Amino acid sequence: MRTMTSRRHFLSTLSAASLSSLAPATLSKLLRISLRDPLPLIIDADTANEVDDLFALAVGLLAPELNIVGVTSAQWHTSPQAPADTVGKSQAFNEDIMRLMDKLSVPHPQGSNHPMVKPHRAQPSDAAQFIIAQAMAMPDGEKLHVAILGPATNLASAVVMEPAIIPKVVANYLGFWHNPETNTWSKREFNTNNDPNAVDALINTPGLDFRVMTASTSQHLVFRKTVVDAHLKGKSGLGDYLVNRWGTFDRYWQPDDKEKTKWIMWDVALILALAYPEMATKKRVQSPHDNRMRLIDVYTAIDTAAMEAKFWALLDGFVGEE
Repeated sequence: MRTMTSRRHFLSTLSAASLSSLAPATLSKLLRISLRDPLPLIIDADTANEVDDLFALAVGLLAPELNIVGVTSAQWHTSPQAPADTVGKSQAFNEDIMRLMDKLSVPHPQGSNHPMVKPHRAQPSDAAQFIIAQAMAMPDGEKLHVAILGPATNLASAVVMEPAIIPKVVANYLGFWHNPETNTWSKREFNTNNDPNAVDALINTPGLDFRVMTASTSQHLVFRKTVVDAHLKGKSGLGDYLVNRWGTFDRYWQPDDKEKTKWIMWDVALILALAYPEMATKKRVQSPHDNRMRLIDVYTAIDTAAMEAKFWALLDGFVGEE
């Protein structure tokens, strides 16, 4: 975790002459970035469901702007490829990635294998209890962020189990289809379908900071296989693991690209938007009409070129050291 001491060290390395040579706007941006505390974040992921989850977890664990306090696993039961124990599969992938990155010291409790049957009936799990403990431990005035890369079961259950965490957490949800021009919503989206009760529980909770990276926005971040192979293939344990997952995953829903030449990095978009807010645009809008009417923040645009460049800068630095 980056500390105040390290930030002071960063500033001490800049001479007065070098500072005076910078344009005021550039200096202001540099100081804001250097003084920004790492964001306390739990990554909650249905990692076994797809390919982009693994890439998102890897870059999240590498970004110095994020303080990953935990990684939790989520279920994904609606997939036609879903086994009986979907959360167990996600847990195994989480642990594989963390082992390859020497990050198993980061807590990684398992989430619920079942969705919420009602918005006010929790699905208790180690992950939900962990979220509660971490949120309650936050200093006054600070909030724990949770990046929900799959269904919202674990965080929603935590909120139902312990409402005292409501002012202490920020729900960053990847889901929905959304038209920012008309502010119209569709919940016919994979993450939302895996636990609609959990999503409703979060949106309908007064005082909960709820933010959304929609599928409509994140779909624009696309990686190409030739680029992935050039950066990762044959270069490290992690690199080959990610390349192999891409190559062996049965992308049953997209038969028109049988060679899997490109892949939408939905989850990566949210992780990088949290680490580098300057790469994304948020807008405050009314919540879906069938939920409690309140304002929520929605990502309406992302800088895909900047995100991909940052992703490879971080991954190249890691695989080059292995």
